[in-house]
Amino acid sequence: MPKMKTHSGAKKRFQRTASGKVKRKQVGMRHLNSHMKSKRKRHLGDMAYVDDANMLQVKRQLVF
Repeated sequence: MPKMKTHSGAKKRFQRTASGKVKRKQVGMRHLNSHMKSKRKRHLGDMAYVDDANMLQVKRQLVF
């Protein structure tokens, strides 16, 4: 049986931490930012963690 391939889009969007969690970028920073407050843009720039409900799907795409 051949090896499973890593999902190309997932490996660009997620990264694994040493503790086994998966980090991701937050949504909402691509466009229409001029009306946002600076605090909101600053907090959206931070990394977030993948929720437990979605962890299985992400781990399958990243094959670990």
